[in-house]
Amino acid sequence: MTQSIHEVLQRVFGYPGFLGQQEAVIEHTAAGGDSLVLMPTGGGKSLCYQIPAIVREGVGVVVSPLIALMRDQVEGLRQTGVRAACLNSTLTWPEVQEVEAAVRSGGLDLLYVAPERLLGERTLEMLSRTRLALFAIDEAHCVSQWGHDFRPEYLQLSVLHERFPDVPRIALTATADEPTRREIAQRLQLRDAALFVSGFDRPNIRYSVVPKNNARAQLGRFLEERHRGHAGIVYCLSRRRVDDTAEWLRGEGVNAVPYHAGLSGGTRQRHQDRFQREEGVVVVATVAFGMGIDKPDVRFVAHLDLPKSIEAYYQETGRAGRDGEPADAWMVYGLQEVVTLRHMVENSEAGEDRKRVELRKLDAMLGYCELATCRRRTLLSYFGEDLPEPCGNCDNCLVPVTTWDATEAARKAMSCVHRTGQRFGTAYLIDVLRGRDTERIRQFGHDRLPTYGVGADLGPYEWRSVFRQLVARGLLSVDVEGYGSIRLTGDSRPVLRGDAEVLMRRDVRPTARKARRRRGEPEPPPDPATWDEALWESLRKRRTELAAAQGVPPYVIFHDSTLREMIAQRPRTSDDFSQLTGVGDTKLRRYGADFLAVITAHEGGSVPG
Repeated sequence: MTQSIHEVLQRVFGYPGFLGQQEAVIEHTAAGGDSLVLMPTGGGKSLCYQIPAIVREGVGVVVSPLIALMRDQVEGLRQTGVRAACLNSTLTWPEVQEVEAAVRSGGLDLLYVAPERLLGERTLEMLSRTRLALFAIDEAHCVSQWGHDFRPEYLQLSVLHERFPDVPRIALTATADEPTRREIAQRLQLRDAALFVSGFDRPNIRYSVVPKNNARAQLGRFLEERHRGHAGIVYCLSRRRVDDTAEWLRGEGVNAVPYHAGLSGGTRQRHQDRFQREEGVVVVATVAFGMGIDKPDVRFVAHLDLPKSIEAYYQETGRAGRDGEPADAWMVYGLQEVVTLRHMVENSEAGEDRKRVELRKLDAMLGYCELATCRRRTLLSYFGEDLPEPCGNCDNCLVPVTTWDATEAARKAMSCVHRTGQRFGTAYLIDVLRGRDTERIRQFGHDRLPTYGVGADLGPYEWRSVFRQLVARGLLSVDVEGYGSIRLTGDSRPVLRGDAEVLMRRDVRPTARKARRRRGEPEPPPDPATWDEALWESLRKRRTELAAAQGVPPYVIFHDSTLREMIAQRPRTSDDFSQLTGVGDTKLRRYGADFLAVITAHEGGSVPG
């Protein structure tokens, strides 16, 4: 190794020091060892293979599942002066030949390649005649057949160990519980690899879950109060809901675009490029969007429908706040999507074992939603990590939830389900419990039942909360084949007999919407002591101009956090500028004068010579 890892960290990437276990992983990999790395999104996984690839002889080969991720990471590396390229289906034949020639001549430090391209005999044969620094298998959880992002081609990556036994391999993921870790090690033949677990905590993300009560209006309030003008992702379950939500947001003045598999490839690419390259774009998407997104300044991820599992939820929310700045993971959920997701699982073509696993994962997701305690502790516990104290930065910590003895309400609800024949959904059952005088209730004779009107003391919002929590706990079930009818379970009997108590979280009905801020009114400054809104906008404008001239996303020039550091530090010379986080030698040479000129002009001075 001609360069030290610390030299590369500072000179190339512009960082003063390593984070967490980065240094240990990089030293192990640079020395030629195999490793399995679990590190939260935004924790610096990429450096764990990029730096060893630079300091070791040969080219580092990075297996990546998404073309968008390759493109963005390659462009980001080139901005720092690293020789990087990719091989994927978007390249023309002359471009493929150019990249292959660079590989054979030793002209690359890093080559990003899709798994199906890597496994082709042409690529394997080329690599067999090339000096290889390492193999990095990114998004390694894709190898798990029980995971939320399974990629069949990942199962064939064991060929790397068989054909290149002396080349170190590093597998990396942000989402893997203990069984998934074992499966990764087994399928990739990494049984003797060193395991590095950096923890799953993302302390900068605020986790919030609210009962669904007009989701569109709730989303509007959330964006207005916390994220007006910010980049973010809104996840929905269906394509139609994606389209409708994006259209509604645009009508509300939000720069929103849809993304789902029903759009043409060109449209999806344009929308993703806008999200990556413009400021403040909100993408409304199905789960087809986002894996591998490298945009650091996503300030929120909102779910308008329930994710299928905690793994999927963690992966999707992890796309927020990759720059370490405060971000939100916000979700509304109700009983209807539980019905929809159960229906999707039970009517899928998967085997019975897989269906049982997916239903257990969905139940764990429901339990997370109904928590009355710290959400972060439960989320981390799911991945085998303990948080000694409540986090202080989730909705339940910030506004503690009260609980109430709902035993009597639960018995009334269950009795109503039983006496109406277990054939009706929650809306009808609530009407019976509250004693509503409707033609349908009279038609079935349910106005003569003992349970008719016994729940008049609770409103519809409270009753929806009761039914939702009973289903989440398995005390009631939803018949997905019977149009969402509610049924008793075996666990209902002790409650009905009065042998078990039921404590529930008390969901507080949302208050009236706060007065809207006038559009264009500036948000409160993040730091009143040092913040300068005019300089912030000038720096962002110059960054956008430089990015547009090169056809790259603005954040590959500098992250928002580096611009904020410019405002706080006000560098006046190149030496001052070189001390900023994220400013390596190449970026100092390329951009230092531009940004110093903006700062100096803002302060009314002359640019230093």
